[in-house]
Amino acid sequence: MIKQSKDELIEEIKHLISVDGSAVDINPNYLEYFEYDELSDIKDQLLNRKLDQNEIAKEYLDEIYEKCGVLS
Repeated sequence: MIKQSKDELIEEIKHLISVDGSAVDINPNYLEYFEYDELSDIKDQLLNRKLDQNEIAKEYLDEIYEKCGVLS
């Protein structure tokens, strides 16, 4: 696996933090204080949260679909 640069990690974190994929203003100087391993952990946590949110949304939509199917 190819190791990302610190700048690439920071950019990916900014994207994961944004709700709709739009730009997020994060003071880059603040992110520079983190070590590479810390940034990698932050990225992993954000990815896991996003996956969890997607699963919750999927379950919710499935439930609505089932209820609407029963009412039809």
